[in-house]
Amino acid sequence: MRDTKLLRMFELIDAAGYTVDYVALPPDRDGETNHDRKVVRIQFDLSFRTYRSTVAHEACHVVFGDEPSMFGPVNAKAERRADEWAALQLVSLDEYRHAETQHDGNVEAMAIELCVTTDLVEAFRNVLMRTETSVYLSPRMGAGQFTHRVEVA
Repeated sequence: MRDTKLLRMFELIDAAGYTVDYVALPPDRDGETNHDRKVVRIQFDLSFRTYRSTVAHEACHVVFGDEPSMFGPVNAKAERRADEWAALQLVSLDEYRHAETQHDGNVEAMAIELCVTTDLVEAFRNVLMRTETSVYLSPRMGAGQFTHRVEVA
């Protein structure tokens, strides 16, 4: 089976002129991006779900040019954006809705079905806004400012 979403992440990384290296990283890291050397480093022994999620997460750092900062909140914001961006690249709203319904919102079971990490399931949840009559994907300020809206019963 061909994973077109993962291939798209590699195409983005390649289009930016970066290479991907598979290495042994410290235990607290699955991946890292070095902008000076234009290289994305991925832990060599990841499970497929973690591998897929990590590649998409690091692709976001490539796209946005995120540099590590000495300020914790700046790093936290970049990491949160990378998780949300990766989740939106790897999971469609329909896929998420189906997994949430099938597994009663159980994050671990949803992550297995969606072939992503639990962090990305949580990140996808963070970009949803639920009201009494609708669920909005990536809502912003102003009328009509959202990526997608689904009416609910």
